[in-house]
Amino acid sequence: MVTAAMEGGGGGGRPSALQAALLAASAALTALLCSAYRRKARLARGLQGARRLRLDGELRAVLLEAPGRCVPYAVIEGVVRSVKDTLSSQFVEDCKGVVQRLTLQEHKMVWNRTTHLWNDYEKVIHQRTNTAPFELAPPEDGAGVAVRVMKPLDAAELSLETVYEKFHPSVQSFTDVLGHYISGERPKGIQETEQMLKVGTVLTGVGELVLDSNTIRLQPPKQGLRYYLSSADFDALLQKQQASVRLWKVLAVLSGFATCAVLFFLLRKQYRHRRERQRLEQLQEEFRRAQEQRLARQEGAEAPKNACVICLSNAKACVFLECGHVCSCSECYRALRDPKACPICRQPIARVVPLYNS
Repeated sequence: MVTAAMEGGGGGGRPSALQAALLAASAALTALLCSAYRRKARLARGLQGARRLRLDGELRAVLLEAPGRCVPYAVIEGVVRSVKDTLSSQFVEDCKGVVQRLTLQEHKMVWNRTTHLWNDYEKVIHQRTNTAPFELAPPEDGAGVAVRVMKPLDAAELSLETVYEKFHPSVQSFTDVLGHYISGERPKGIQETEQMLKVGTVLTGVGELVLDSNTIRLQPPKQGLRYYLSSADFDALLQKQQASVRLWKVLAVLSGFATCAVLFFLLRKQYRHRRERQRLEQLQEEFRRAQEQRLARQEGAEAPKNACVICLSNAKACVFLECGHVCSCSECYRALRDPKACPICRQPIARVVPLYNS
């Protein structure tokens, strides 16, 4: 399709509207991919340069020595522990957590008028998230210090475990089924899901670490860095971000090559058109010069006596009757159109008498 669009331009040197639109779209896509790659690379570099700290007795001393009692971007690993009350699962007994997300999702089949097929369609019709204050504590009870986690819902990679999931199929009568076929929508049912961040889950937190009075807080960082709360360890989290950076880099490079290919094709087309125009202009100039030289030779040369009035080179050799004009050579007479007429008086030529010059 792209090749057809590229080859389908007009014969002129200027690119067609489709080719210009293709180049503009390719350049815009490359710019977007490059921007996304730079943003991902900056986040990965920031994550790689984050300071790794431990939940031990030295953490408070480190923050006291830091400027403003703050480490702008730090990595901390610990076990989730509630500060006050915990959240209980609505469906599972003895399941306690600090983040709870309840979701109702509608499943149905929708008729696609283009492909004439039924396609699955999912839509979240209700979602509620509850949170309780929690902190990250050392795995060993009573050892080290705890870090209070602020704004957990703003964190990326927030790991919630699905503790309950049930699908409630829709009950339909015959008239309902018939109406759904007519409307093009066939409900399948409602899926109910409960996800929780359980107490005791090991989390890796990456963000700004601040000592406020006697409380150590982990909060979203500044300077455009990303806030992480992940069940994976720091090395796995870093590898995941670096893999994302490599993917965006490959996409940006491929899009850049495509843009360069389109630009090269248009420039090559412009160059070939310019060369062809120069060649035609050169041929026209050579033809013009040849014509001028031929006319100059004809004007400078003296016409022979008794020269044919048509070719001005051969001698007159025919007498046209009935008008009697002697004005043409035999070759030019034979070249006259039928019905033949005298070039001088335009009378019809009844017969021709050869003229013999002594």
